Amino acid sequence: MKRTTERTAMRLGLTGGIGSGKSTLARLLQARGADVIDADAISRLSTEAGGSAMAAIAQTFGADFVTADGALDRQRMRDHVFAVPLARQALERIVHPLVGAEVQRQAEASRSTCLVFDVPLLVESPRWRPQLDRVLVVDCSPATQVRRVQARSGWNAAAVESVMHSQSPRAVRLSAADLVIFNDVDDLSLLEQAAGALAQRFGL
Repeated sequence: MKRTTERTAMRLGLTGGIGSGKSTLARLLQARGADVIDADAISRLSTEAGGSAMAAIAQTFGADFVTADGALDRQRMRDHVFAVPLARQALERIVHPLVGAEVQRQAEASRSTCLVFDVPLLVESPRWRPQLDRVLVVDCSPATQVRRVQARSGWNAAAVESVMHSQSPRAVRLSAADLVIFNDVDDLSLLEQAAGALAQRFGL
C-alpha cells in the first residue's frame, strides 16, 4: 500500500505600514501560486449591506449606525469610537470572531504550499502571531509612505501621518519580523524579484 505524505503549507503573515507596498507584494505572491487571505477585505465585507456583522451592530449601536442600504455608517462609527474608546472594543467583539471564522474557512480550503495572511494590523493584534509560521514585514521610510499615499489617494501629509501614528511604530514592526523586504524605491521590478525569491523559498 502506497503511503502519501501531505505537505504542510507555510503560513506567512504579511504586514507593513500604509504605503509600504504590502498589498502589491501580496498580489505578486498570489500570481505565483500563493493563496492570499485578506483580513481587511473580510472585515469590510462583514459590515457591508447584508454583511454578517450588521445585525449585531444594529442591535449594539442602534439604527443610526446603519445606512439606508443596510451597511455600516463608517464615518459615524469612526467619530463614535474616537469619542467613546470603549466603543471600539464593542465593535471588535462583534467583527473579530466573524473575521476569524472566515479566515479559518479560507485557510482550510487552501491547497497552496504557501498561505499568505495579509493583515495590516498584524503587530497590533497579538492573536495573529500564534497562527503563523513566519512574519514578513514590507518596510520603507516614513517619507516614502507619505509620498506614495499622497500620490495614490490625494491625501495631505497630515492625513497620512495621522494614519501612520495610529499604526505600530516602524521599529516595533521590524522587531516582530522574521523576514523584511525593504521597498523604498518605486521600481516594481525589484518587488517582483523579491516575490520570485519568496515563491522559490516556499515551494510555489
